[in-house]
Amino acid sequence: MRFPLLQATLLAVLTTLHVSASAEAEMTAAANNFLVSLSDDQKSVATFEFKSEERENWHFIPKDRKGITLGTLKPAQRHLAFALLQSGLSNRGFSKATTIMSLEQILQELEGPSRRFPRDPELYHVSIFGKPDAQGTWAWRFEGHHLSLNFTLVNGKFAGGTPSFMGTNPAEVRKGPRAGLRVLAAEEDLARDLMTHLSPSQQKLALIQTNAPDDILTVANRTADVGKAQGLPVSEMNGAQKKLLNQIIEEYVGRLRGDLSVADLAKIDAAGRGKIRFAWAGSLQRGQRHYYRIHGPTFLLEYDNTQNDANHVHAVWRDFENDFGRDLLKEHLEHSHKSK
Repeated sequence: MRFPLLQATLLAVLTTLHVSASAEAEMTAAANNFLVSLSDDQKSVATFEFKSEERENWHFIPKDRKGITLGTLKPAQRHLAFALLQSGLSNRGFSKATTIMSLEQILQELEGPSRRFPRDPELYHVSIFGKPDAQGTWAWRFEGHHLSLNFTLVNGKFAGGTPSFMGTNPAEVRKGPRAGLRVLAAEEDLARDLMTHLSPSQQKLALIQTNAPDDILTVANRTADVGKAQGLPVSEMNGAQKKLLNQIIEEYVGRLRGDLSVADLAKIDAAGRGKIRFAWAGSLQRGQRHYYRIHGPTFLLEYDNTQNDANHVHAVWRDFENDFGRDLLKEHLEHSHKSK
């Protein structure tokens, strides 16, 4: 099953919002504008060789990180860092990312200051791997607590935008002036809607365990693997159920700007939508521990809401072959060696 309406919408985004330059051109320009604003000392912190092990050293927990920290930047430099972030994301994706960052202030108020890693909306890091160039091979990452966005370009062409992790704590702000805020509401609500619209026999296939795991199974592994696909096959869903499943996939893939999303959706189409499976674990009651994943031949979406009394979400999009642009990098290296 294909996404004619969704693809038409995303193509409209491409033609209206990004008519002046390609994603690759905008990311390259934004990265170079940011680098030019940095002092030599700052550049030494922000930049790495493309082949550096650090490029795949990703995580979403509070920890010591490399890369340059937003809080150390001057206001103009910080604006340029956000311009780089925006160059790879859709408006919705950018809004989610920046709102996730803003939740650190709420956590600081809830938990107090006595932490090794303080809750700080400016404790996010920008890392650039290789030299941003119109025909070059390079990558960049924007990362901190509950946010890890990774982009790779090979020979000047977009090679991949995964791992793509977003999380929220609290998942729902329950008091204060921002009460009711749910940054990743769609990721939760659409999946629950799908599960509740399944027949009893379909739910039995979709439910892989009654207790939800404590976290996403892939955690921050450099290669995504949850074993054999489990759950209800898309081939056994009716039209309305498939529509809900497609909406969930689009919610994750649509974090990226429109032209990049279209390419990823086309890849999912080519691999066969009928081979995708939807799996659920835990309770169907909102506010109770739950987990789900959508497992296709080429990709994995994983979502978990179990911590902090089921008010703490982790949601990741992975590409089995192409996280960190590995698939196109492999093709590039094989072609380079053959041509010598």
